[in-house]
Amino acid sequence: MKFKLLKKEKNTKARCGIISTPHGDIETPVFMPVGTTGTVKAMTMRDMKETGASIMLGNTYHLYLRPGVEVIKNAGGLHKFIGWDKPLLTDSGGFQVFSLQGLRKVTEDGVLFQSYLDGSEHMFSPEKVMEIENTLGADIIMAFDECVPNPCEKEYAIEALERTTAWAQRCRNAHDSKDRALFGIIQGSIFPDLRERSAKEITNIDFDGYAIGGLSVGESKDLMYGMVDIVEPFMPADKPRYLMGVGTPEDIWAAVERGVDMFDCVMPTRIARNGSIYTSGGRIIIRNSIYSKDLSPLDPECDCYTCKNFTKSYLRHLANMGEFTGKQLNTLHNLTFMIKLLATIKTAIKEDRFLEAKEAFFKKYNNT
Repeated sequence: MKFKLLKKEKNTKARCGIISTPHGDIETPVFMPVGTTGTVKAMTMRDMKETGASIMLGNTYHLYLRPGVEVIKNAGGLHKFIGWDKPLLTDSGGFQVFSLQGLRKVTEDGVLFQSYLDGSEHMFSPEKVMEIENTLGADIIMAFDECVPNPCEKEYAIEALERTTAWAQRCRNAHDSKDRALFGIIQGSIFPDLRERSAKEITNIDFDGYAIGGLSVGESKDLMYGMVDIVEPFMPADKPRYLMGVGTPEDIWAAVERGVDMFDCVMPTRIARNGSIYTSGGRIIIRNSIYSKDLSPLDPECDCYTCKNFTKSYLRHLANMGEFTGKQLNTLHNLTFMIKLLATIKTAIKEDRFLEAKEAFFKKYNNT
């Protein structure tokens, strides 16, 4: 993987660049749809390409459990198994350390997980995670870390930070593939001194890119943005910067302004399946009765398949009937909206009018 920084916006820390991978180039800043188990829910790979997505995610822990590493290896790797010929990123399972608290035991060696499927036990060490991720074959893989909850006692946050640093070095030592980029992850919870410490320790290890983990887990927006402000000065300018698990329109504008390049989030797809839609005029709930006879598209400024072919009235009908087609069409639109949002932001950066573009977006987006 190679990263080329193309432009720094003159009024902010916003930047754009290109990440080159064996499966194609990724223009940054970029939003990455989440395909936890090898698929973005309600979407085919044909649909994914129609959104304009240049990269998608998979999750090491879930793919390890089902269908299993051997199945994917036998298929020729994750790209071939899922039918996606563009770049892929795999998370390491570190978020599951946080989200599966009742089903895991953390030690210095790694994490002993109890499968949520059948109760079987599985040990994830940094070395094991590198072995799994390299076998899956994504273009960008993540180091194994410990993500802590919020609120969190500072003593525990320190312990998790120290484990994350130790595991990061072990991942770096175990990673021997030149075909895959390895990103380190900065932790430290909501404690400014720990965030700075973690940023220094992780960036001292020679990774191909650096991620900010452990945010968007219950803290306030201002606190999350504050943590980004703290770590950004310590993140190398010549490496990609990835804010993990964050991806609402509001958060993306705020984080890009602070110098972040990469985002992922389940929010656009999750809310779409429940009938909540992003539009240029703001977020709408398509189930609402006001749309029962509305023959306009979801968003008059969108040219996605959904907006070009279907009305709010029809999409409301599908949602209220529980039809899966509605979930698919809503998801296609929301992902297209996010991809186009990042395209708008990239153009604004290149033209040194980021703040102007941000103001124009929210003048319309909040008008609901």
